[in-house]
Amino acid sequence: MEKTEWYLEYEIQHNRPGLLGDISSLLGMLSINIITINGVENSRRGMLLLSRKDEQITRLKSILETMETINVTKMRKPKLRDRLAVRHGRYIHSDIDDKKTFRFVRTELGLLVDFLAELFKKEGHKLIGIRGMPRVGKTESIVASSVCANKRWLFVSSTLLKQTIRSQLIKDEYNVDNLYIIDGIVSTQRASEKHWELVREIMRLPATKVVEHPDIFVQQTEYTLNDFDYIIELRNDENEEIKYDPIEKPKFDQDGGFSMFDF
Repeated sequence: MEKTEWYLEYEIQHNRPGLLGDISSLLGMLSINIITINGVENSRRGMLLLSRKDEQITRLKSILETMETINVTKMRKPKLRDRLAVRHGRYIHSDIDDKKTFRFVRTELGLLVDFLAELFKKEGHKLIGIRGMPRVGKTESIVASSVCANKRWLFVSSTLLKQTIRSQLIKDEYNVDNLYIIDGIVSTQRASEKHWELVREIMRLPATKVVEHPDIFVQQTEYTLNDFDYIIELRNDENEEIKYDPIEKPKFDQDGGFSMFDF
């Protein structure tokens, strides 16, 4: 029978010597293997387990619930957040009211890169928005995640090295395995109608698109935040407020270029 992975997380009520050894021995007696173990946030510990039968997990849970020294908080098939929690020793925080919004601080860039890389590996259309103040590490995290996911990234609009505003792609750049990066502020402030035609064309591709500053992006387009599959918030610290100066829609001349008064 094929083995199944499970995620066990418990909160330590009384951290006595030998507690982990007792739990490990219990797992051994039930023929459940430990793949990975790590502390996850404060007094919690997470484990990735491997079991041949679901009955073994049911027995394990019933026994652990009788132990006064721990409180089982999760026993389930592992989600992406569970795997990353064990790998990094900390949990990804999501918005209480909006479950598709995930929050990171700059000290968690490694966790963010891992999280994005796993999202990038999934096939098909995904629209991901990233909020954050300037120089917090948004673009660098996207590029690093692309490398981890073995994806080719393309800047449709960006300011990473120099201001990039694409109005067309070459044939080889139309690939569902590519990652398309759009800076919502750059596209809004400095882009022509030809650029927006390209953006709409890319949005229709069954590929992964990442939009920096999604709130600005949706102000000037027909897209809404409901169109995004994930929203990432990256801050320098937990108390930082992400805010933007008012942005006006640029004026174009009759040829679709910039008016001289825009510069």
